[in-house]
Amino acid sequence: MNNNHKPKEYKDLFVGLDVKVPTLNGEFRKYVNFDNSASTPTFLSVMESVNDFLNYYSSVHRGTGFKSQLSTFFYEDARGKVLSFLGANDDEHTCIFVKNTTEAINKLAHRFPFSKDRNILLTTTMEHHSNDLPWRRVARVIRAPLTSEGYLDEETFDDQLEKYGDKIALVAITGASNVTGFINPIHRIAEKAHAVGAQLLVDAAQLAPHRKIDMLKIDDPRHLDYVAISAHKMYAPYGTGALIGRRDTFERGLPDYVGGGTIELVTLDDVLWAAPPEREEAGSPNVIGAIALASSILQYQKIGMENITSHEAALTKYLISHLKKIPGIEIYGDTDEENSAMRLGVVPINLSNISHSLVTAILGYEFGIGVRNGCFCAHPYLLHILGFDGHGVDKIRTQLLNDNRSNIPGLVRLSFGLYNTTEEIDRLIFSLKCISDGNYSGKYIQNKDTGEYSPLQWKPDYRDFFSYQV
Repeated sequence: MNNNHKPKEYKDLFVGLDVKVPTLNGEFRKYVNFDNSASTPTFLSVMESVNDFLNYYSSVHRGTGFKSQLSTFFYEDARGKVLSFLGANDDEHTCIFVKNTTEAINKLAHRFPFSKDRNILLTTTMEHHSNDLPWRRVARVIRAPLTSEGYLDEETFDDQLEKYGDKIALVAITGASNVTGFINPIHRIAEKAHAVGAQLLVDAAQLAPHRKIDMLKIDDPRHLDYVAISAHKMYAPYGTGALIGRRDTFERGLPDYVGGGTIELVTLDDVLWAAPPEREEAGSPNVIGAIALASSILQYQKIGMENITSHEAALTKYLISHLKKIPGIEIYGDTDEENSAMRLGVVPINLSNISHSLVTAILGYEFGIGVRNGCFCAHPYLLHILGFDGHGVDKIRTQLLNDNRSNIPGLVRLSFGLYNTTEEIDRLIFSLKCISDGNYSGKYIQNKDTGEYSPLQWKPDYRDFFSYQV
């Protein structure tokens, strides 16, 4: 162990975990969050770092005042911490701060040098929309299929590499699925991609918060060319993310956004662009977000990624073994709890004959437990996992065109953060058993426009719980 924390004491590292929320019976219950794949709470150290830095917050780059110079120093220092965290180096890579992983991938899609001869983007059917839709605009997209369980069919992936080889410019793959928690063998895939002359992007929005990533030096056949991350999934929800990639890619071509900060010289007839990463960060940057991400990385390093992996694997094993005891439950993806160390703590489920939307509503309104339901911005993957054919997809499309989301398929997703405990899982299991047995008190109505359920004649006034400070 690299630290003195025991699993239950991880909770002391976070903000807001003792908050109590109202439930349908009038009681207040301590909130339990199992929606960490979407966003995580804040490290206490991150909040304190941001609060301390606000005393010195100022404009960055070219300011001559002390606060401006300090802000610039730590903004640039944050880049170095991101590079180090991912095993990258400043000679070969650059760290570009963006809003989130989605913006990072859109930026790379705009900047990547596809050519007439190499115009194919090879990806998979398990991708988040953010690692799918941007590529449709700029390249011919080929998707590797999946196994029935939802894993990448690597044999067919290899066949596609061989078939399209010298026409593939880039392979874009998720490091870990936000639906099933499956982890892809990114370094093995990188070696295969480089063997045919392609480069590799890893969407690490889910992977980076839970596993160590090493981009390696570019002369290593297993290196990662580009990695995209989001701070709001790494206990630093202050509105930033990063695209870490090959410096030589961003030294060529035009930035996707232009304006202040991207140039060295502008005349009426010409523009001399700045070197990366400055040419990729138009306008005033999110300095607070960069400080928060750097602070989060320091906390990760203090805890030790191996400790995070071990703790979350134990939680996953505990959850799956107890879920299996609930009548009528179906677990998707890998259902073997002994494989927990080889996946993330993301477990999708459904209860038989109960809408996924209703299950999550009851968990929230009656038990004070936050989870997520739906398709998790990965529609093709969900449709594959749920076994929908073309006719089924057409029916869904027709419903959506008629503004009816009452029967849209989906799953209930349970996802862990470092701070979660087995006691919280026990509370979740008890709640799911109650729902499975029909032992809940509310009468729920569904809004067909949104597909969401809410209890009749009950809605908290959120202004009772938060107000702007003036």
